[in-house]
Amino acid sequence: AVAVVSRTSQTNLFEYLCSFIHYTKSHLMSQRGLVTYLFDFTLLFFFYLTNAFSYLEPKYLSTAFVFPSQSLLFVHDAIAQRDFEPTLPPVPDDVLEEEEDSVKIVSLVKTKEPLGATIKRDKTTGAIVVARIMRGGAADKSGLIHEGDELKEVNGISLEHRKPKEVLPLLACSQGDITFKIIPASSKEEMSSNKKLFVRALFDYDPNEDPTIPCKDAAVSFKRGDVLQIVSMEDDTWWQACHFMDSKSRAGLIPSRQLQERRDTPVKFTMQTSLFIHFPAGSRRSFRLGRKSSWAREAARSRRWSAGVHGSIRPPTYMEVIPYRRDPKDRHRLVVLVGPSGVGVNELKRRLLISDPDHYGVTVPYTTREKRRQESEGVDYHFVSIRLFEEEILNHRFIEYGRYQGHYYGTSVDAVHRVMAQGRVCLLDVHPSKIKRVYTSEFKPYVVFVKPPHIEELRLTRRRAKFISDDDDANPVRIFSEEDFEDMIELADAMENQYGHLFDKVIVNGDIALAFRELKAELKKIEEAEVQWISAD
Repeated sequence: AVAVVSRTSQTNLFEYLCSFIHYTKSHLMSQRGLVTYLFDFTLLFFFYLTNAFSYLEPKYLSTAFVFPSQSLLFVHDAIAQRDFEPTLPPVPDDVLEEEEDSVKIVSLVKTKEPLGATIKRDKTTGAIVVARIMRGGAADKSGLIHEGDELKEVNGISLEHRKPKEVLPLLACSQGDITFKIIPASSKEEMSSNKKLFVRALFDYDPNEDPTIPCKDAAVSFKRGDVLQIVSMEDDTWWQACHFMDSKSRAGLIPSRQLQERRDTPVKFTMQTSLFIHFPAGSRRSFRLGRKSSWAREAARSRRWSAGVHGSIRPPTYMEVIPYRRDPKDRHRLVVLVGPSGVGVNELKRRLLISDPDHYGVTVPYTTREKRRQESEGVDYHFVSIRLFEEEILNHRFIEYGRYQGHYYGTSVDAVHRVMAQGRVCLLDVHPSKIKRVYTSEFKPYVVFVKPPHIEELRLTRRRAKFISDDDDANPVRIFSEEDFEDMIELADAMENQYGHLFDKVIVNGDIALAFRELKAELKKIEEAEVQWISAD
């Protein structure tokens, strides 16, 4: 047994203890053997409690065979008196009397990993205090160090009159046991951590480029679209978070929503959009453009900022999301396609429909104009009266609507329901300002923004392409001009700046074939994903 114990490491100690009886059956037949077994077992447990495996040598066990009775009594008394507790250094005599009852000594075993705590200097007292405890770090796991605790000493070295930058090397260089003398902070109620809070980052963050971060090494970097789990919101300025599904990720500091919003100046705006154009069969379903002289007017309207019905718009920071696991029996998520005029949204939608008409579907719009000879009810349009249309407006049944040449046109929520009820993926093309209308737990929209490439590529790929102009020309079908390209890019930038936080995917439509393959692959990926993240709103 001595030979086995001498080769036993901490990781397989319990396996050894479980098999110990098997190795000592012959000894247990006598009183001497029973005493030897009890002593050996108790001694191993003693070394386990004190984390002193490095001192475990065969000679300690061999004494049990020489003086078994005395050894048993010694171990019994040691455990009864709890002599296996670590021996703490005495409190120096120079400690103030009023502090004697509050000073505590904390000893931690430091590994290569950081302690998971930041420090600062109290502006009033000048003392070194714990600024924050990082969740999951050594300090947090110990449960002995808390935010606001005053550090008096580190490994016997006084921290009085020292600056935080002078204390950090003491913590970084310490190896093995590190002992703190601490004056605990006033107790306060901790926030409940039972609820898991997940957010999608709506901006890029690099702590190395942030001069206000308290500790760059304790921060977490992320990209727009990353899903983060918030583990602490106790600090109004710096939250603690970690990347979800990253087993190697530790909690770190990120800017709080309040801090990030203060960094960007809030703006007030009203985005005025005119709706509807006349569209021929095959290219209808889009109602956001309206009658205007050029795309420049729409771009100008997108940049028009004033105090209006939308009020003050806070800059996007984080969006609370929840995990969604789609059951095969559930309806598909609504797919929303947005983009500036002429970028190719309609063409991408048309190709999706042709590629799998049983899987994808589009809504049939409503109108108040008279049905034409070649049109069919429920196929081209739903033809309704003005009274019924206006009632639906009052009941908020339209996602977007408008008037063109005295007639109403609109996309109804009921039309979306019909497509989804057929078990198909509904493809919806709306203006970005209308995305919020479908941001519900029922639709769970997946928003794709179709973006134009740089202007050089536009010239190469669209120079001979024709499109339906919104100008009041006798022949509305014409080729793109240089002004059209500039307006398209300008409008796309305006959309992304204002509504980019609502986009789940951005596809640059340079080559239409490549953009289509990318879009279809992305939609398939979303449908097959085990876990999807949707808005918690």
